[in-house]
Amino acid sequence: MQLTARLTALLPEQSGAGKNGPWKKQDIIVETEGQYPKKLCISLWGEKFDRNLLKVGSKLDISFDLESREFNGKWYTDVKAWKISPVGDAGSSYPDSIPSYHPAVQDNESSPFIDDDRPF
Repeated sequence: MQLTARLTALLPEQSGAGKNGPWKKQDIIVETEGQYPKKLCISLWGEKFDRNLLKVGSKLDISFDLESREFNGKWYTDVKAWKISPVGDAGSSYPDSIPSYHPAVQDNESSPFIDDDRPF
């Protein structure tokens, strides 16, 4: 799935150790455009993204996957970005040389979600 949104906040970086070793996570808050803008919290896992892209007010193209899991009878949904790049329109003030966030592929599973341009 993909969206274009403006970065409104950077939450504190989180880190820890799990059964597969140490981990780092950065959550960002973005806001969509349009008649009814929506705010969305998106997680960036690992260190493979360019922090120079993460400036409050910048407009970003974000590719992401949705994942839900159950814990103690409740369901939790994560929005995990796998690619972030500056919006590439002609009016943008972002240089074309800024690298995008491209983490290594963790497994060969494909996403069960289909991007069919639904507004929800």
